[in-house]
Amino acid sequence: MRRLASAVVATLLTLTTLAACSDEPAPDTRWQPRPGLAWQWQLDGKVDPSVDVPVYDIDGFENTADDVARLHRDGRKVICYVNVGAWEDFRPDRRAFPRSVLGKPNGWHGERWLDIRRLALLRPLMERRFDMCRDKGFDAVEPDLVEGYGNDTGFPLTARDQLRYNRMIAAIAHERGLAVGLKNDLAQIPHLLDDFDFAVNEECAQYDECALLEPFISAGKAVFHVEYAQPTARFCPTARKLRLSSMRKNPELDTWRRPC
Repeated sequence: MRRLASAVVATLLTLTTLAACSDEPAPDTRWQPRPGLAWQWQLDGKVDPSVDVPVYDIDGFENTADDVARLHRDGRKVICYVNVGAWEDFRPDRRAFPRSVLGKPNGWHGERWLDIRRLALLRPLMERRFDMCRDKGFDAVEPDLVEGYGNDTGFPLTARDQLRYNRMIAAIAHERGLAVGLKNDLAQIPHLLDDFDFAVNEECAQYDECALLEPFISAGKAVFHVEYAQPTARFCPTARKLRLSSMRKNPELDTWRRPC
Protein backbone atom coordinates (compact mmCIF):
# COMPACT_ATOMS: atom_id res chain seq x y z
CA MET A 1 0.00 0.00 0.00
CA ARG A 2 1.41 3.43 -0.97
CA ARG A 3 1.59 6.15 1.68
CA LEU A 4 2.70 9.76 1.90
CA ALA A 5 6.46 10.25 1.91
CA SER A 6 6.59 11.28 5.57
CA ALA A 7 4.68 8.16 6.57
CA VAL A 8 7.08 6.02 4.54
CA VAL A 9 10.10 7.54 6.29
CA ALA A 10 8.51 6.99 9.70
CA THR A 11 7.71 3.40 8.84
CA LEU A 12 11.25 2.71 7.62
CA LEU A 13 12.69 4.17 10.80
CA THR A 14 10.39 1.98 12.86
CA LEU A 15 11.33 -1.14 10.90
CA THR A 16 15.02 -0.32 11.22
CA THR A 17 14.66 0.02 14.99
CA LEU A 18 12.74 -3.25 15.24
CA ALA A 19 15.34 -5.06 13.12
CA ALA A 20 18.11 -3.79 15.38
CA CYS A 21 16.27 -5.16 18.41
CA SER A 22 15.39 -8.51 16.81
CA ASP A 23 16.85 -11.72 18.20
CA GLU A 24 17.11 -13.17 14.67
CA PRO A 25 20.58 -12.74 13.17
CA ALA A 26 20.92 -10.94 9.85
CA PRO A 27 20.73 -13.44 6.97
CA ASP A 28 24.37 -12.89 5.98
CA THR A 29 25.59 -14.02 9.40
CA ARG A 30 24.21 -17.52 8.84
CA TRP A 31 25.94 -20.15 6.80
CA GLN A 32 24.63 -20.14 3.24
CA PRO A 33 25.59 -23.31 1.37
CA ARG A 34 26.04 -22.67 -2.33
CA PRO A 35 25.11 -24.97 -5.22
CA GLY A 36 27.51 -27.79 -6.01
CA LEU A 37 28.93 -28.45 -2.53
CA ALA A 38 29.79 -32.11 -1.94
CA TRP A 39 28.27 -33.65 1.15
CA GLN A 40 27.93 -36.73 3.31
CA TRP A 41 24.59 -37.80 4.79
CA GLN A 42 24.91 -40.31 7.63
CA LEU A 43 21.99 -40.91 9.98
CA ASP A 44 22.89 -44.47 10.99
CA GLY A 45 24.74 -44.12 14.30
CA LYS A 46 27.68 -41.98 15.35
CA VAL A 47 29.35 -40.12 12.53
CA ASP A 48 32.33 -41.53 10.65
CA PRO A 49 34.44 -38.42 9.92
CA SER A 50 36.65 -40.03 7.27
CA VAL A 51 34.78 -38.84 4.15
CA ASP A 52 36.62 -35.88 2.59
CA VAL A 53 33.73 -33.52 1.82
CA PRO A 54 32.95 -29.99 3.05
CA VAL A 55 29.45 -30.73 4.43
CA TYR A 56 28.15 -33.41 6.79
CA ASP A 57 24.49 -34.01 7.63
CA ILE A 58 24.22 -36.14 10.80
CA ASP A 59 21.74 -37.05 13.53
CA GLY A 60 21.42 -34.31 16.14
CA PHE A 61 20.63 -36.65 19.02
CA GLU A 62 23.15 -39.40 18.31
CA ASN A 63 26.17 -37.15 17.91
CA THR A 64 27.86 -34.99 20.53
CA ALA A 65 29.34 -31.52 20.63
CA ASP A 66 32.76 -33.20 20.44
CA ASP A 67 31.74 -34.97 17.22
CA VAL A 68 30.66 -31.65 15.70
CA ALA A 69 33.84 -29.93 16.91
CA ARG A 70 35.99 -32.62 15.31
CA LEU A 71 34.27 -32.09 11.97
CA HIS A 72 34.77 -28.35 12.35
CA ARG A 73 38.48 -28.86 13.00
CA ASP A 74 38.61 -30.76 9.71
CA GLY A 75 37.05 -27.77 7.95
CA ARG A 76 33.52 -29.19 7.63
CA LYS A 77 30.15 -27.53 8.00
CA VAL A 78 27.69 -29.70 9.94
CA ILE A 79 23.91 -30.05 9.54
CA CYS A 80 21.75 -31.30 12.42
CA TYR A 81 19.11 -33.83 11.40
CA VAL A 82 15.91 -33.45 13.48
CA ASN A 83 12.52 -34.99 12.85
CA VAL A 84 9.92 -32.23 13.18
CA GLY A 85 6.95 -33.94 11.53
CA ALA A 86 6.70 -37.18 13.49
CA TRP A 87 7.01 -38.40 17.06
CA GLU A 88 9.75 -40.99 17.62
CA ASP A 89 9.47 -43.44 20.51
CA PHE A 90 13.27 -43.80 20.73
CA ARG A 91 14.15 -40.16 21.39
CA PRO A 92 14.97 -38.91 24.90
CA ASP A 93 12.23 -36.25 24.76
CA ARG A 94 9.48 -38.66 23.68
CA ARG A 95 7.46 -38.21 26.89
CA ALA A 96 7.27 -34.45 26.41
CA PHE A 97 4.84 -34.85 23.49
CA PRO A 98 1.14 -34.82 24.48
CA ARG A 99 -0.81 -37.81 23.20
CA SER A 100 -3.25 -35.41 21.55
CA VAL A 101 -0.65 -34.47 18.90
CA LEU A 102 0.21 -38.07 17.95
CA GLY A 103 -1.37 -39.37 14.77
CA LYS A 104 -1.08 -42.48 12.65
CA PRO A 105 2.14 -44.46 12.19
CA ASN A 106 4.12 -43.10 9.26
CA GLY A 107 5.68 -46.35 8.08
CA TRP A 108 8.95 -46.02 10.00
CA HIS A 109 9.33 -48.17 13.11
CA GLY A 110 8.38 -46.29 16.28
CA GLU A 111 7.18 -43.12 14.51
CA ARG A 112 3.78 -41.40 14.38
CA TRP A 113 2.76 -38.29 12.50
CA LEU A 114 2.34 -35.06 14.46
CA ASP A 115 -0.65 -32.73 14.36
CA ILE A 116 1.23 -29.75 12.97
CA ARG A 117 -1.80 -27.49 13.48
CA ARG A 118 -1.01 -27.47 17.21
CA LEU A 119 1.66 -24.78 17.00
CA ALA A 120 1.42 -23.70 20.63
CA LEU A 121 2.13 -27.25 21.80
CA LEU A 122 4.79 -28.13 19.26
CA ARG A 123 6.77 -24.90 19.13
CA PRO A 124 8.42 -25.22 22.57
CA LEU A 125 9.29 -28.86 21.84
CA MET A 126 10.96 -27.94 18.57
CA GLU A 127 12.67 -24.96 20.16
CA ARG A 128 14.32 -27.28 22.67
CA ARG A 129 15.46 -29.59 19.88
CA PHE A 130 16.93 -26.70 17.92
CA ASP A 131 18.55 -25.40 21.12
CA MET A 132 20.30 -28.78 21.25
CA CYS A 133 21.57 -28.33 17.70
CA ARG A 134 22.82 -24.84 18.45
CA ASP A 135 24.43 -25.82 21.75
CA LYS A 136 26.28 -28.71 20.11
CA GLY A 137 27.74 -26.27 17.59
CA PHE A 138 25.87 -27.28 14.45
CA ASP A 139 25.77 -24.82 11.54
CA ALA A 140 22.36 -25.76 10.20
CA VAL A 141 19.29 -27.93 10.66
CA GLU A 142 17.64 -30.50 8.40
CA PRO A 143 14.03 -30.69 9.64
CA ASP A 144 12.52 -33.96 8.41
CA LEU A 145 8.93 -34.82 7.42
CA VAL A 146 7.70 -31.33 6.59
CA GLU A 147 5.11 -32.50 4.06
CA GLY A 148 2.68 -34.36 6.28
CA TYR A 149 -0.28 -32.63 4.64
CA GLY A 150 0.20 -34.91 1.62
CA ASN A 151 0.06 -38.09 3.72
CA ASP A 152 -2.50 -40.06 5.73
CA THR A 153 -1.56 -38.62 9.11
CA GLY A 154 -4.85 -39.12 10.94
CA PHE A 155 -5.42 -35.35 10.92
CA PRO A 156 -7.16 -33.18 8.28
CA LEU A 157 -3.99 -31.25 7.44
CA THR A 158 -4.04 -28.72 4.62
CA ALA A 159 -1.34 -27.12 2.50
CA ARG A 160 -1.91 -23.92 4.47
CA ASP A 161 -1.33 -25.78 7.75
CA GLN A 162 1.96 -27.07 6.34
CA LEU A 163 3.12 -23.67 5.15
CA ARG A 164 2.40 -22.16 8.55
CA TYR A 165 4.28 -24.95 10.34
CA ASN A 166 7.24 -24.96 7.97
CA ARG A 167 7.67 -21.21 8.31
CA MET A 168 7.58 -21.58 12.08
CA ILE A 169 10.30 -24.24 11.86
CA ALA A 170 12.46 -22.00 9.67
CA ALA A 171 11.99 -19.10 12.07
CA ILE A 172 13.00 -21.22 15.07
CA ALA A 173 16.23 -22.15 13.28
CA HIS A 174 17.00 -18.60 12.21
CA GLU A 175 16.38 -17.23 15.70
CA ARG A 176 19.24 -19.48 16.83
CA GLY A 177 21.60 -18.43 14.05
CA LEU A 178 21.17 -21.75 12.23
CA ALA A 179 20.66 -22.20 8.52
CA VAL A 180 17.71 -24.43 7.67
CA GLY A 181 16.91 -26.73 4.76
CA LEU A 182 13.58 -27.55 3.14
CA LYS A 183 13.29 -31.35 3.02
CA ASN A 184 11.40 -32.55 -0.07
CA ASP A 185 7.98 -30.72 -0.06
CA LEU A 186 8.51 -29.84 -3.72
CA ALA A 187 5.01 -28.46 -4.31
CA GLN A 188 5.55 -25.67 -1.78
CA ILE A 189 8.99 -24.52 -2.94
CA PRO A 190 7.59 -21.37 -4.62
CA HIS A 191 6.03 -20.34 -1.30
CA LEU A 192 8.94 -21.31 0.97
CA LEU A 193 12.04 -20.43 -1.04
CA ASP A 194 12.62 -17.20 0.87
CA ASP A 195 12.23 -18.93 4.24
CA PHE A 196 14.82 -21.67 3.71
CA ASP A 197 18.57 -21.50 3.08
CA PHE A 198 19.00 -24.76 1.14
CA ALA A 199 17.06 -27.86 0.10
CA VAL A 200 17.43 -31.57 0.88
CA ASN A 201 15.83 -33.95 -1.59
CA GLU A 202 15.32 -37.67 -1.92
CA GLU A 203 14.83 -39.32 -5.31
CA CYS A 204 13.85 -36.38 -7.49
CA ALA A 205 15.44 -38.23 -10.43
CA GLN A 206 13.50 -41.40 -9.65
CA TYR A 207 10.25 -39.45 -9.97
CA ASP A 208 11.39 -36.98 -12.68
CA GLU A 209 11.03 -34.00 -10.32
CA CYS A 210 14.52 -32.49 -10.17
CA ALA A 211 13.60 -29.47 -12.28
CA LEU A 212 11.23 -28.38 -9.49
CA LEU A 213 14.31 -27.68 -7.34
CA GLU A 214 15.73 -25.18 -9.82
CA PRO A 215 14.45 -22.12 -7.87
CA PHE A 216 16.87 -22.96 -5.04
CA ILE A 217 19.79 -23.16 -7.46
CA SER A 218 18.78 -19.90 -9.17
CA ALA A 219 18.71 -18.24 -5.74
CA GLY A 220 22.28 -19.43 -5.06
CA LYS A 221 21.13 -22.01 -2.50
CA ALA A 222 22.46 -25.57 -2.42
CA VAL A 223 20.30 -28.60 -3.17
CA PHE A 224 21.61 -31.67 -1.33
CA HIS A 225 20.21 -34.63 -3.25
CA VAL A 226 20.29 -38.43 -2.99
CA GLU A 227 19.01 -41.34 -5.01
CA TYR A 228 18.60 -44.82 -3.57
CA ALA A 229 17.68 -47.04 -6.53
CA GLN A 230 18.94 -45.37 -9.69
CA PRO A 231 22.59 -45.85 -10.74
CA THR A 232 24.72 -42.73 -10.84
CA ALA A 233 25.13 -43.03 -14.61
CA ARG A 234 21.43 -42.43 -14.99
CA PHE A 235 20.95 -39.37 -12.74
CA CYS A 236 24.36 -37.69 -12.52
CA PRO A 237 24.31 -36.03 -15.97
CA THR A 238 21.08 -34.23 -15.07
CA ALA A 239 22.34 -33.47 -11.56
CA ARG A 240 25.50 -31.86 -12.95
CA LYS A 241 23.50 -29.80 -15.43
CA LEU A 242 21.24 -28.54 -12.64
CA ARG A 243 24.21 -28.07 -10.23
CA LEU A 244 22.71 -30.36 -7.61
CA SER A 245 24.90 -31.83 -4.86
CA SER A 246 24.03 -35.41 -5.74
CA MET A 247 25.04 -38.89 -4.67
CA ARG A 248 23.68 -42.38 -4.35
CA LYS A 249 23.13 -43.72 -0.83
CA ASN A 250 21.81 -46.83 0.86
CA PRO A 251 18.29 -46.25 2.23
CA GLU A 252 19.53 -46.74 5.81
CA LEU A 253 21.91 -43.79 5.28
CA ASP A 254 25.03 -45.48 6.58
CA THR A 255 28.53 -44.31 5.64
CA TRP A 256 28.51 -45.68 2.07
CA ARG A 257 28.13 -43.10 -0.69
CA ARG A 258 28.70 -42.87 -4.43
CA PRO A 259 28.82 -39.21 -5.48
CA CYS A 260 28.34 -37.79 -8.94
